[in-house]
Amino acid sequence: MAKLEFDQLLEAGAHFGHLKRKWNPAMAPYIFMERNGIHIIDLHKTIAKAEESAAALKQIAKAGKKILFVATKKQAKPVIEERAQSVNMPYVIERWPGGMLTNFPTIRKAVKKMSSIDKMIKDGTFDTLSKREKLQITRQRAKLEKMLGSIQDLTRLPSAIFVVDVMKEQIAVKEAERLGIPIFGIVDTNSNPSNIDFVIPANDDAAKAVDMIVGFLCDSIKEGLEERKVEKADAAAAEEQEEEVPQRRERKSKAAKKERVKKEDTEAMKAAVVSKYAKDAEVDE
Repeated sequence: MAKLEFDQLLEAGAHFGHLKRKWNPAMAPYIFMERNGIHIIDLHKTIAKAEESAAALKQIAKAGKKILFVATKKQAKPVIEERAQSVNMPYVIERWPGGMLTNFPTIRKAVKKMSSIDKMIKDGTFDTLSKREKLQITRQRAKLEKMLGSIQDLTRLPSAIFVVDVMKEQIAVKEAERLGIPIFGIVDTNSNPSNIDFVIPANDDAAKAVDMIVGFLCDSIKEGLEERKVEKADAAAAEEQEEEVPQRRERKSKAAKKERVKKEDTEAMKAAVVSKYAKDAEVDE
């Protein structure tokens, strides 16, 4: 897995925070200095925190659990969409649907509605409807797809969420916090990091910096997914081997029994021949 490089983050503008007057004092541990009224983020801490987050996300992916990516700000949306899709993880890049986590069963019903419409189209039921009904259903399907299409495969609550700009996505953060779901996030100097479990201090407005950090995290997630595949393959091979051992033992037992019977038959035949010759000899006398 490629590492985050200080110089590359610097070039991407990951170190630029917000104006001093807009800062959140809770971000003080992650601020290196102030220049021209703007806080400068300590990129060494950015790298350290990103590596810590990557290790945790890798283990979550390795366990076969889902990580929900959230970013509705313009410059981060395409990054999250591409990166989340690359690791087959759910994501939200449109308006956060209220109750997405805290009222998850209702969200699942909406997703199932979308699936039922797809089924109607597939089995031909849709073609039997009137033009007006078709138009209504098509519009409903498009709306659901826009809002929930990217979480269609999320059948249960995610095991973690990753957020770009925790201030903008505060509703998502509050819902996750309420349910005890671990929160990972890129946190700028104007945000409150106190309710974020894994803080990555960085400029959340620079698309290149966001892409660099999210790409690094997704590489780690990929590693976790690959390790899971290997472990499952090894477990299957071991199970198959365990099943073969009794079979081999049974085959060996049958072979040994066959050999023993053959030996006994041979000895019996020899005894019969010897007995016959002995009787013949007595007759001759």
